[in-house]
Amino acid sequence: VIPDGGDEKGESIEVAEKNLLWLRILTKGAQCHGSRPDQGSNAHLAACELAVRLHDELPRRFGDIDKLFDPPFSTFEPTKHEANVPNINTIPGDDDVCMDMRVLPRYPLKDVLAEIDRIIREVEAKRKVKMSYEIAQRVESKATAADAPLVKFLSAAVKATYGVTTRPIGIGGGTVGAYLRNAGIDSVVWGKLHESAHQPNEFAVIENILGDAKVMARLMMEQR
Repeated sequence: VIPDGGDEKGESIEVAEKNLLWLRILTKGAQCHGSRPDQGSNAHLAACELAVRLHDELPRRFGDIDKLFDPPFSTFEPTKHEANVPNINTIPGDDDVCMDMRVLPRYPLKDVLAEIDRIIREVEAKRKVKMSYEIAQRVESKATAADAPLVKFLSAAVKATYGVTTRPIGIGGGTVGAYLRNAGIDSVVWGKLHESAHQPNEFAVIENILGDAKVMARLMMEQR
């Protein structure tokens, strides 16, 4: 049981995570003056086109819906972008953009990468650039069955402590649960907490900490 997430009522038991893929995409073109784009290859333009195509086309190729998750579909989002040229009137020969992709577990990431490679080749040919990518993070994991003994025991302990009925969910974020599941160990993420993580007013409620300790104690007694 991993207390790395939850909700204000303690209702959600996370049993599955989306496959996680972070890419840093590097584009090499040819720098030139802003008044003569015909003399260069705009790396920034090519990177923008690639980011938009990945964002728009990958959801169509990997478009299933799974209501265990919220949102219930795979996401492919451009995020970080590094500075290229320092002035407006220079067309950049280099560009560096990142993508954060959260993919439903039914889709192997090798299939996603194969589709990315295909789109990259098309953009390279159209924009006369060279593109490559670095994988910053790649995690695929199995799910814990919603009716696994651990889920049943935890659900009973939460009911006895807080009087609420739990429900299994999937998340787009990543936890150590993914690594345990891949090792064949059933794991769940649960806690009664307010979603204030990484916010300026991040806090924990002492009453929840005490209640969660009771849940863990009941769970250990049930297991025994």
